[in-house]
This record gives sequence, structure tokens and C-alpha cells, in this order.
Amino acid sequence: MIKQKQIAVLCTLDTKSEHGAFVARIIEGRGHAAMLIDIGVLGEPGFAATITRREIAGAAGADLDALAAAKDRGAALKVMAAGAVATVTRLQRDGLLDGIIGLGGGSGTAVASAAMRALPVGFPKVMISTMASTGKAASYVGTRDVVMVNTITDIIGMNPILRSVMANGAAAICGMVEVGWRIESVRNDPQRPTVAITAFGTTTPAAMRCHELLTKAGCETLIFHANGTGGRAMEELVEQGAIDAVLDLTTTELADELCGGFLSAGPLRLQAAGIRGIPQVVLPGALDMVNFTTPDTVPSRYQNRLLHAHSPNTTLMRTTAEENAVLGRWVGGKLARAKRRAVLILPLGGFSIYDRAGGIFYAPGSDQAFMEEAARSLGDRGEIIRIDANINDAVCAEIAAVRLLDMLQPQDVSFVH
Repeated sequence: MIKQKQIAVLCTLDTKSEHGAFVARIIEGRGHAAMLIDIGVLGEPGFAATITRREIAGAAGADLDALAAAKDRGAALKVMAAGAVATVTRLQRDGLLDGIIGLGGGSGTAVASAAMRALPVGFPKVMISTMASTGKAASYVGTRDVVMVNTITDIIGMNPILRSVMANGAAAICGMVEVGWRIESVRNDPQRPTVAITAFGTTTPAAMRCHELLTKAGCETLIFHANGTGGRAMEELVEQGAIDAVLDLTTTELADELCGGFLSAGPLRLQAAGIRGIPQVVLPGALDMVNFTTPDTVPSRYQNRLLHAHSPNTTLMRTTAEENAVLGRWVGGKLARAKRRAVLILPLGGFSIYDRAGGIFYAPGSDQAFMEEAARSLGDRGEIIRIDANINDAVCAEIAAVRLLDMLQPQDVSFVH
């Protein structure tokens, strides 16, 4: 028999009470408890919530009446999102919550998804939303494992399509909590350290070889696609202590941060491992390129640069020596500030599949500018390994993996401070 689970149902009970009740009935029909959380502000709730809107506003330090009287939609959403975050994180921390499901349009999705993004990776999260098929969906998901369910129709009244969609969403959250799988249940095994590896299409051979070697050595590998969201997710998991070591093979997101590409992970990329003092081996994977989508998305200031159509929706721009010099200072400087001595591997034969002899982005002078500035900025506060090979050559992955495994040994105490 399945043990009863506690599932939070977030919605605005003034406009979505019928829908919230429908989802709650399905959850309860599966033998679980539905905890209705009202995230509305203005209209009268259709029925009593388990956790009222007044309690949600209060959790954010606000008064509901004053919030409603102000009639500032933006401010109200901000307050209710903060209250929802405070409420669900407390419930989860206290062991009183096993899963969360939300339903809503733009406003409801903004508030409910904010609460979901505050919960750990692996915690069950489902968002039934009119925004699931829009370009804004990524902003609701962020770096978390939120399952977005497209409502097809608006969430006004009831219809056969909407009932089917909501029933599927409710069934999904029930299935998730019944499985009960959590990230906490698969880590913290000293005999099987968790290693993050960053990968990209143009560094895939290297990433696959690193994964193979580390897995064979008994590590649990997490491969993060260096597409902006992937890098942020990795940094957050490092901060949370969910990762024991980092093989940062692909640091291309820094090039997008510098040049305004589409895959930036923000200015804090390449810092979490250094702050926590965990082993890290870093390479300049795909720093020879900046990412845009279709050709028309390349800024006019870059129209005369070397561009390459990687796919119909991916346009790559070759970084210059000047840009690589800046990136070198960024990488070297970040690693120099790490609590534990980092290892920087410099592949002299190029940083990607396009950056090798005969490749479209092969430009040794530009790569050299990165390597010189990175070495100068890092100085003697880290280890530098130069390899006469391309980053995707087997020898590069083998040296990177072996060096990281060395750093994971108990006797390795290579700390700067």
C-alpha cells in the first residue's frame, strides 16, 4: 500500500477555485492529501484554502488588505511570490511536503513557479499553465526540474480538453511522489563521488571520454549542457553541496557573457567550486565561439566577423584575440581566488572541433592570447598543464580525468588558503 503523501496545490482561488478543486479531488482519489494554497489577492476565494492568501502575504511580511487596496498588480505578484517561496520551503524543510503542483495563467504561473524554483532538484514539481508553450516558459522553469503542462485552452470555465490536461497533471504529481526518488538518495557516498562535467556539441567527444573514464573509476557523473541554463544549474548544485568535484571542460558560456551571446550563464559562472574549495579541473572548451540563433539574431556590430552555421538555429561567431585575452583574465582570475588550487589545462591544438588544424575556427593566435592571459592571471596560485593536442583528442580527456581523480584522493590537500 502506498503511504499517503502531502501535495501542495497552488492557484488563485478567486478565479481558479473550480480547477483547484478538480485537481485536489484527483490527488485525494489517489490516497494523498491535497494542501490547497491560495495565491490570489483581489477577488473572493471560491472556498476555504488550507493555507490562505492572508497567510501567504504575511509570510512575505505584508498585509493582504493593504496589498489589495494598492491595486498594484506587479507589487502584489512580487509579494505573493515571496510568500509562496517562504511557505513551501518551510514546509519542505520541516518534512511536511512531498510534492507541489500549480495551475494558472501568466500571474498564477509567475507566483507558483517561483515557489517551485526555490525547492531542491529532485523534489516533484508540476506546473499546469497557459504559458507552457510560450517563449517565456524557460523563465518559469529556470534551473529547476519543473514539468510544464500546456493547458491548450485558457483556464476559464471547464471543458473536456482542460479536464483531461488537469487530470494528467494531477496524475503526474501523484506518480512522482509515489516513486519518491530524491537527489539526496543517490549521493553522499564517499566511495562514489559525484563529478560534474560541462559539455557542448563542439566538445562532445571530450565529454564522452571523460564520462567514460570517471565512471569506470567509480564516480557518479553529471553532464551539464553549457547552454546558459546548464552552467547556472551546475553552479547552484555546487553551492548546495550536491557535487563533490568539477571537470569544467566547456567554459563557452563565458564567451557569451562577454560578447552578448544567447547562452550566457551570467557573471558568477566558474566561481562556486572555488568558493566551496572542491577539486576542479578547468579547460577552455568552446571559448573559440559565441552563440547566436538564426543569422538575423547576430548583432549588426558583428556582421563582418567570421560566422558559421552550426545548425539552422545556431550561428557561431569566432572569438578574436582581444576577446580571448579578456576571457583568459576572467578564467585565470577566478581560479586564482579559489580556496583550493585548481588545475587549468590548456590544449595547444585548439578549443573545439572547429578549432583544430584545417578547421573553420582554427586561429592559434587567438587561442594563444587566452592562454597567455590565463596563465598570467593565475600565476602560481594554481596548476597549469599544457597539452600538445586538441581538446577533443583522447589524450586531453585522459589527462583531465586522471588529474581530477588524483585530486579526489584523501591525501590531496592542495589548498591555497
